[in-house]
This record gives sequence, structure tokens and C-alpha cells, in this order.
Amino acid sequence: MMTKRKIEVFSAGCTVCEDVIEMIKRAACPSCEVTLHDMNDINVAKRARDLGVRSVPAVAIDGRLAPCCTGAGVDEPALRAAGLGQSLADSPRQRTAAPRRGAASTGFFGPNA
Repeated sequence: MMTKRKIEVFSAGCTVCEDVIEMIKRAACPSCEVTLHDMNDINVAKRARDLGVRSVPAVAIDGRLAPCCTGAGVDEPALRAAGLGQSLADSPRQRTAAPRRGAASTGFFGPNA
């Protein structure tokens, strides 16, 4: 039995959250188990707080808040570097996503958000 990579998306149901959910669904691999969490649920809010979520949308991969979600917003290259779209057999340490030169950030929140 293959172990699945656990992807948790914390959302408040806003348009930005919906855009991130769609991006996650597109990028997830067959061995990714994507769970959507509604921040309006008190138990979800507690889980988010325990993970260090400060703003939504936020994504946790395998029980750890993705680096792009620690205050600067969700960023697909950073999520891919953390393991999104890769089976557990592919080590994130072996595959890193290099930022594109001259490309604008794909994050939704700036550093002052």
C-alpha cells in the first residue's frame, strides 16, 4: 500500500482561497490526499493555530505549514519545492524549484498583509 502525501488547505471561502484551492487541485499528484478545511469551524481554527497559520489561504503538507504560508501568502513554486505534486518516493530535498528570473511573485499577500 502506497502512503499518500497529505495536503491540507485552510480556507475562509473567499475568492483568493478558491483560487488557491483550484491551483492545489491542478498541481496535486495521484498520491496526494487533498483535504479542504473551513476556518469557520472552531476545530479547524484550532488545528490551523497549532500549525502556525496566520492568514488564509494557507497550505500544510504532511503536517507542516508550507514555507510560503508563514506570512507571505501561497506560492506554487514554494509548494512544489515542499513536495506538492510529488510522490513520497520523490524527495523534496532532491528536487528543488528554482525561482524564475524576472517573474513576479505568485503570492496573494504581500509582506504587510
